[in-house]
Amino acid sequence: MVVTTRVRLDRIASATRNAALSPEVIVGDQIVAAEGYVLAVRILEDKSAYNTVEDVTGRMLSLRAGDVLAGVLGTRRALRGYAGVVPSHLAVGDSIDVLNLGGILGRCTSVNPDVGPPFRAEVLGAILAFPELGDRVGRPAHIRERAVPPSDALESRVPVVYIAGTCMNAGKTVAATELVRGLARSGLRVAAAKLTGVSLMRDALSMLDAGAVAALTFNDVGIASTHAGVTVSTAKGIFNRLAGSKPDVIVAELGDGILGEYGVQDILH
Repeated sequence: MVVTTRVRLDRIASATRNAALSPEVIVGDQIVAAEGYVLAVRILEDKSAYNTVEDVTGRMLSLRAGDVLAGVLGTRRALRGYAGVVPSHLAVGDSIDVLNLGGILGRCTSVNPDVGPPFRAEVLGAILAFPELGDRVGRPAHIRERAVPPSDALESRVPVVYIAGTCMNAGKTVAATELVRGLARSGLRVAAAKLTGVSLMRDALSMLDAGAVAALTFNDVGIASTHAGVTVSTAKGIFNRLAGSKPDVIVAELGDGILGEYGVQDILH
Protein backbone atom coordinates (compact mmCIF):
# COMPACT_ATOMS: atom_id res chain seq x y z
CA MET A 1 0.00 0.00 0.00
CA VAL A 2 1.33 3.43 -0.96
CA VAL A 3 1.76 5.85 1.94
CA THR A 4 1.02 9.40 0.76
CA THR A 5 1.79 12.85 2.13
CA ARG A 6 0.74 16.33 1.07
CA VAL A 7 3.74 18.58 0.34
CA ARG A 8 4.04 22.25 -0.60
CA LEU A 9 6.72 22.98 -3.20
CA ASP A 10 9.00 26.02 -2.87
CA ARG A 11 10.55 25.53 -6.32
CA ILE A 12 9.22 23.70 -9.39
CA ALA A 13 12.11 23.02 -11.78
CA SER A 14 11.67 23.59 -15.50
CA ALA A 15 12.44 19.94 -16.30
CA THR A 16 9.08 19.01 -14.73
CA ARG A 17 6.98 21.29 -16.92
CA ASN A 18 5.14 18.55 -18.84
CA ALA A 19 3.80 17.30 -15.51
CA ALA A 20 2.04 20.68 -14.97
CA LEU A 21 2.52 20.62 -11.20
CA SER A 22 0.70 22.85 -8.76
CA PRO A 23 2.51 24.28 -5.72
CA GLU A 24 0.81 21.71 -3.49
CA VAL A 25 1.26 18.05 -4.44
CA ILE A 26 0.71 14.55 -3.11
CA VAL A 27 3.82 12.39 -2.80
CA GLY A 28 4.01 8.63 -2.40
CA ASP A 29 6.65 6.45 -0.79
CA GLN A 30 6.96 4.02 -3.72
CA ILE A 31 9.55 5.51 -6.08
CA VAL A 32 10.33 4.33 -9.60
CA ALA A 33 14.10 4.80 -9.99
CA ALA A 34 14.09 5.57 -13.71
CA GLU A 35 14.70 8.58 -15.91
CA GLY A 36 11.82 11.00 -16.31
CA TYR A 37 10.00 10.39 -13.03
CA VAL A 38 9.23 13.45 -10.92
CA LEU A 39 10.31 13.65 -7.26
CA ALA A 40 9.93 16.05 -4.37
CA VAL A 41 13.21 16.63 -2.53
CA ARG A 42 14.38 18.91 0.28
CA ILE A 43 17.62 20.86 -0.23
CA LEU A 44 20.06 20.08 2.58
CA GLU A 45 22.57 22.94 2.44
CA ASP A 46 23.29 26.40 1.13
CA LYS A 47 25.79 27.04 -1.67
CA SER A 48 27.61 30.15 -2.89
CA ALA A 49 28.03 28.99 -6.51
CA TYR A 50 25.81 27.09 -8.98
CA ASN A 51 23.02 27.74 -6.50
CA THR A 52 19.99 28.46 -8.67
CA VAL A 53 17.30 26.49 -10.48
CA GLU A 54 15.30 27.39 -13.57
CA ASP A 55 11.54 27.35 -12.96
CA VAL A 56 8.78 26.50 -15.44
CA THR A 57 8.64 30.11 -16.67
CA GLY A 58 12.37 30.20 -17.38
CA ARG A 59 13.26 32.37 -14.36
CA MET A 60 16.39 31.52 -12.39
CA LEU A 61 15.53 31.22 -8.70
CA SER A 62 17.84 30.76 -5.73
CA LEU A 63 17.89 27.46 -3.85
CA ARG A 64 18.39 27.50 -0.09
CA ALA A 65 18.65 24.87 2.59
CA GLY A 66 15.17 23.67 3.49
CA ASP A 67 13.59 24.49 0.13
CA VAL A 68 11.35 21.75 -1.26
CA LEU A 69 12.09 21.23 -4.95
CA ALA A 70 10.24 19.30 -7.64
CA GLY A 71 12.83 17.78 -9.99
CA VAL A 72 13.20 14.97 -12.51
CA LEU A 73 15.35 11.86 -12.39
CA GLY A 74 17.93 11.87 -15.17
CA THR A 75 21.54 11.48 -16.21
CA ARG A 76 24.13 14.11 -17.05
CA ARG A 77 27.57 13.88 -18.63
CA ALA A 78 29.09 17.36 -18.50
CA LEU A 79 32.82 18.11 -18.56
CA ARG A 80 32.24 21.64 -17.26
CA GLY A 81 29.53 20.83 -14.75
CA TYR A 82 28.42 17.62 -13.07
CA ALA A 83 28.14 14.07 -14.31
CA GLY A 84 25.62 11.76 -12.69
CA VAL A 85 23.32 8.79 -13.11
CA VAL A 86 19.92 7.63 -11.91
CA PRO A 87 20.43 5.40 -8.85
CA SER A 88 19.32 1.78 -9.20
CA HIS A 89 17.07 2.15 -6.15
CA LEU A 90 15.56 5.09 -4.29
CA ALA A 91 13.58 5.34 -1.06
CA VAL A 92 12.17 8.16 1.03
CA GLY A 93 14.98 9.64 3.11
CA ASP A 94 17.74 8.80 0.64
CA SER A 95 20.16 11.48 -0.49
CA ILE A 96 20.25 12.63 -4.12
CA ASP A 97 22.07 15.38 -6.03
CA VAL A 98 20.79 18.25 -8.17
CA LEU A 99 22.77 17.78 -11.39
CA ASN A 100 21.84 20.84 -13.45
CA LEU A 101 20.02 24.17 -13.43
CA GLY A 102 16.92 22.58 -14.92
CA GLY A 103 16.34 20.39 -11.87
CA ILE A 104 17.69 17.03 -13.05
CA LEU A 105 18.21 14.71 -10.07
CA GLY A 106 20.64 11.80 -9.79
CA ARG A 107 23.71 10.43 -8.06
CA CYS A 108 26.70 12.65 -8.88
CA THR A 109 29.69 10.70 -10.22
CA SER A 110 32.01 13.55 -11.25
CA VAL A 111 32.42 17.19 -10.20
CA ASN A 112 34.02 20.16 -11.93
CA PRO A 113 35.99 21.88 -9.14
CA ASP A 114 35.20 25.28 -10.64
CA VAL A 115 31.54 24.97 -9.58
CA GLY A 116 32.03 22.97 -6.37
CA PRO A 117 29.91 20.00 -5.29
CA PRO A 118 26.24 19.82 -6.30
CA PHE A 119 23.30 20.49 -4.01
CA ARG A 120 22.50 17.46 -1.89
CA ALA A 121 18.84 16.81 -1.23
CA GLU A 122 16.69 14.46 0.82
CA VAL A 123 14.14 12.43 -1.14
CA LEU A 124 10.62 13.15 0.15
CA GLY A 125 8.79 10.91 -2.31
CA ALA A 126 7.44 10.43 -5.81
CA ILE A 127 5.06 13.18 -6.86
CA LEU A 128 1.77 11.57 -7.83
CA ALA A 129 -0.33 12.41 -10.87
CA PHE A 130 -4.11 12.12 -11.00
CA PRO A 131 -4.75 12.35 -14.77
CA GLU A 132 -8.45 11.54 -14.78
CA LEU A 133 -11.06 13.69 -13.09
CA GLY A 134 -12.12 11.97 -9.89
CA ASP A 135 -9.05 9.71 -9.64
CA ARG A 136 -8.43 8.80 -6.01
CA VAL A 137 -5.34 6.67 -6.60
CA GLY A 138 -2.39 8.52 -8.07
CA ARG A 139 0.47 7.19 -10.13
CA PRO A 140 4.08 8.41 -10.14
CA ALA A 141 4.27 11.52 -12.32
CA HIS A 142 6.48 11.36 -15.41
CA ILE A 143 7.43 14.06 -17.89
CA ARG A 144 6.06 12.04 -20.80
CA GLU A 145 2.62 13.25 -19.66
CA ARG A 146 1.23 15.72 -22.23
CA ALA A 147 4.42 15.28 -24.27
CA VAL A 148 4.94 15.86 -27.96
CA PRO A 149 4.93 12.36 -29.51
CA PRO A 150 8.16 11.08 -31.07
CA SER A 151 7.91 9.95 -34.67
CA ASP A 152 9.62 7.59 -37.09
CA ALA A 153 8.63 9.72 -40.09
CA LEU A 154 8.83 13.38 -41.05
CA GLU A 155 5.47 14.82 -42.03
CA SER A 156 6.76 18.03 -43.60
CA ARG A 157 9.56 19.34 -45.80
CA VAL A 158 10.50 22.45 -43.84
CA PRO A 159 14.24 23.16 -44.34
CA VAL A 160 16.35 22.62 -41.20
CA VAL A 161 19.62 24.38 -40.35
CA TYR A 162 21.61 22.40 -37.77
CA ILE A 163 24.05 24.03 -35.34
CA ALA A 164 26.61 21.57 -33.95
CA GLY A 165 29.92 21.97 -32.13
CA THR A 166 32.85 20.12 -30.66
CA CYS A 167 31.77 20.37 -27.01
CA MET A 168 29.55 22.21 -24.53
CA ASN A 169 30.07 25.98 -24.20
CA ALA A 170 31.47 26.19 -27.74
CA GLY A 171 29.08 28.98 -28.77
CA LYS A 172 26.32 26.91 -30.38
CA THR A 173 23.45 28.74 -28.70
CA VAL A 174 24.91 32.14 -29.57
CA ALA A 175 25.26 31.05 -33.20
CA ALA A 176 21.74 29.59 -33.29
CA THR A 177 20.26 32.70 -31.70
CA GLU A 178 22.00 35.04 -34.14
CA LEU A 179 20.90 32.86 -37.05
CA VAL A 180 17.29 33.00 -35.84
CA ARG A 181 17.54 36.78 -35.48
CA GLY A 182 19.00 37.27 -38.94
CA LEU A 183 16.49 35.00 -40.66
CA ALA A 184 13.56 36.58 -38.82
CA ARG A 185 14.73 40.09 -39.72
CA SER A 186 14.92 39.04 -43.36
CA GLY A 187 11.20 38.34 -43.23
CA LEU A 188 11.17 34.56 -42.74
CA ARG A 189 9.05 32.69 -40.21
CA VAL A 190 11.61 30.84 -38.11
CA ALA A 191 10.97 27.96 -35.70
CA ALA A 192 13.67 26.72 -33.35
CA ALA A 193 14.62 23.51 -31.57
CA LYS A 194 17.10 22.14 -29.05
CA LEU A 195 17.44 18.48 -29.97
CA THR A 196 20.07 17.05 -27.59
CA GLY A 197 21.52 17.67 -24.15
CA VAL A 198 20.11 17.94 -20.62
CA SER A 199 16.79 19.62 -19.80
CA LEU A 200 16.95 23.41 -19.61
CA MET A 201 14.62 25.98 -21.17
CA ARG A 202 17.18 28.79 -21.39
CA ASP A 203 18.46 28.13 -24.91
CA ALA A 204 15.00 27.72 -26.46
CA LEU A 205 13.86 30.90 -24.71
CA SER A 206 16.85 32.77 -26.15
CA MET A 207 15.79 31.72 -29.64
CA LEU A 208 12.21 32.83 -28.97
CA ASP A 209 13.55 36.18 -27.78
CA ALA A 210 15.51 36.44 -31.04
CA GLY A 211 12.34 36.16 -33.11
CA ALA A 212 11.44 32.48 -33.43
CA VAL A 213 7.69 31.95 -33.78
CA ALA A 214 7.90 28.65 -31.86
CA ALA A 215 10.59 26.68 -30.04
CA LEU A 216 10.67 23.15 -28.63
CA THR A 217 13.23 20.95 -26.90
CA PHE A 218 13.60 17.23 -26.28
CA ASN A 219 12.08 17.84 -22.85
CA ASP A 220 8.80 18.63 -24.64
CA VAL A 221 8.95 15.02 -25.91
CA GLY A 222 9.24 13.76 -22.32
CA ILE A 223 13.00 13.19 -22.22
CA ALA A 224 15.12 14.45 -19.32
CA SER A 225 18.45 14.00 -21.12
CA THR A 226 19.15 12.55 -24.52
CA HIS A 227 21.27 9.56 -25.49
CA ALA A 228 21.96 7.40 -28.51
CA GLY A 229 18.89 5.57 -29.78
CA VAL A 230 16.25 8.19 -28.94
CA THR A 231 17.35 11.38 -30.65
CA VAL A 232 16.23 10.68 -34.22
CA SER A 233 12.59 9.91 -33.37
CA THR A 234 12.65 12.78 -30.88
CA ALA A 235 13.89 15.22 -33.52
CA LYS A 236 11.28 14.08 -36.05
CA GLY A 237 8.52 14.49 -33.47
CA ILE A 238 9.73 18.01 -32.72
CA PHE A 239 9.94 18.95 -36.40
CA ASN A 240 6.45 17.59 -37.03
CA ARG A 241 5.02 19.67 -34.20
CA LEU A 242 6.93 22.81 -35.22
CA ALA A 243 5.61 22.43 -38.76
CA GLY A 244 2.21 23.37 -37.35
CA SER A 245 3.49 26.92 -36.80
CA LYS A 246 4.02 27.21 -40.60
CA PRO A 247 7.72 28.13 -40.49
CA ASP A 248 9.83 28.82 -43.56
CA VAL A 249 12.86 27.31 -41.82
CA ILE A 250 13.77 25.54 -38.57
CA VAL A 251 17.00 26.31 -36.71
CA ALA A 252 18.01 23.26 -34.65
CA GLU A 253 20.74 23.34 -32.02
CA LEU A 254 22.48 20.09 -31.10
CA GLY A 255 23.54 20.38 -27.47
CA ASP A 256 26.87 18.91 -26.32
CA GLY A 257 29.61 17.86 -28.76
CA ILE A 258 29.50 15.76 -31.89
CA LEU A 259 31.48 13.00 -30.14
CA GLY A 260 29.65 13.23 -26.81
CA GLU A 261 27.17 10.81 -25.25
CA TYR A 262 23.92 12.67 -25.95
CA GLY A 263 23.11 11.09 -29.32
CA VAL A 264 24.23 13.93 -31.60
CA GLN A 265 25.85 11.54 -34.08
CA ASP A 266 22.60 9.64 -34.60
CA ILE A 267 20.96 12.81 -35.92
CA LEU A 268 23.90 13.79 -38.13
CA HIS A 269 23.97 10.35 -39.72
